This record gives sequence, structure tokens and C-alpha cells, in this order.
Amino acid sequence: MPSKKKPATAGMAALPSIPKELIEQLIGGATPMTADQINATTMALKKALIERALGAERPTTWATRLAAPAPRRQPISATSLPPRRC
Repeated sequence: MPSKKKPATAGMAALPSIPKELIEQLIGGATPMTADQINATTMALKKALIERALGAERPTTWATRLAAPAPRRQPISATSLPPRRC
């Protein structure tokens, strides 16, 4: 007997509703949007959501962490190395 297909939304959690005002703000009056505009907008939204979610766990965002200067390291000198065994 063939199995019944489950609806595509069967395993997904309920999606939150997004206010129309927020959508209008994200779109910025560009209707119809091109595929590149949609991609850029969703990438910016994802970035903001991820940074907000990580903000609860870590005080800095990845962007500020990557922009910070690298810590200075002491140069290795011949006197700081252990003696060689022959």
C-alpha cells in the first residue's frame, strides 16, 4: 500500500508573523524587487537576527571581533628556545 505524503509544513514550527510595517521598512519602496535586492535584504535580516541572538551569549559581534587588532606576540629569540640535543 503506498504511503501518504505528509504536508511540507508538517515538521516545521509555526512561523512568527511579521508586521507589514516592518516589511515595508525592509523593502524601502522598491517594488517589484529584483532577485538581488531580495537576496541582499534577507542576508541583512539574517545577519541582524544572528547578531541579536548571539548578543545574549557574547558581548561582541563577529564583525567587531574581526575588526579588532590582533594581539601582539613576543618574537621568538634563540635564547627563549630550549637547548637542542644532538
